[in-house]
Amino acid sequence: MERTDKKQGNGNNNRGWKTACVLFLAGALVCTAVACAGKENQSQSEEEYKNLAERTAATPEPEGETPADTQEDATPEPTEAPEEKDPLAVLEEMGVPIPDKTVDFADLQENTNADIYAWIYIPDTKVDYPVLQHPTDNTYYLNYNLDGSRGYPGFTDPNTVVYGHNMKNGTMFAGLHKYSDSQYLEEHPYVYVYTEEGLLVYEIFAAYESTDEHILYAHDWFGDRKVFGKYIEEILDMRSMGSVLKEGAEVTADSRILTMSTCISSKPNNRFLVQGVLLNGE
Repeated sequence: MERTDKKQGNGNNNRGWKTACVLFLAGALVCTAVACAGKENQSQSEEEYKNLAERTAATPEPEGETPADTQEDATPEPTEAPEEKDPLAVLEEMGVPIPDKTVDFADLQENTNADIYAWIYIPDTKVDYPVLQHPTDNTYYLNYNLDGSRGYPGFTDPNTVVYGHNMKNGTMFAGLHKYSDSQYLEEHPYVYVYTEEGLLVYEIFAAYESTDEHILYAHDWFGDRKVFGKYIEEILDMRSMGSVLKEGAEVTADSRILTMSTCISSKPNNRFLVQGVLLNGE
């Protein structure tokens, strides 16, 4: 995956909102590009993603040990400072299951690709992929693979957008279409995004068809929470055929959301979106 597209800031950005980022599943924005990809290249790419997913498989932590990043080895905070809650503890209080999965970013960056900066995972699905960001070229991973070969595969903002191919073999983001069934959404409610700073968990609240508009450029909500709040209200008020919304979802103008987008094979000018709201983190 890749954090690629950045909208240019305006004066409103000074209010504390960062420009939103767009994430791409390594080379996965233009769906029609799949038809041009060689079968051998496709097979090699899929095998590489599979191997990477196996390298991030569960590694249980010994009971009673404290993760290194939470050990109390620093100078204690002043007694008057408010106690910060562990993001994972917040999830446990909500009853959100935490996958027994470990992502070694140092190893991935050194031995696979230095541009890997996050990992996205939906349990019991094929969504289990690295996220990449090229340091200078926002469109690099639209045309290149993890190893730099040319071809197809090849979160602090209000809305982070992830694009992925709708692959015929069910890989990449093809499985997102299953969220058009409300029962499937209930059974697969969480998206897990691993970063070097920690784990972010999103609860899926909407799945629906949309146009092929560039979401971040089409909605000028940067720096204006009221505008972003209106965007959220439009989603929650949606009554179109085929849309699935989670009842009672707590999504507001102050929320941070994740939008996953993929193509619709029978409708080249439309996209299928699945959106989740961040449960932990500032």
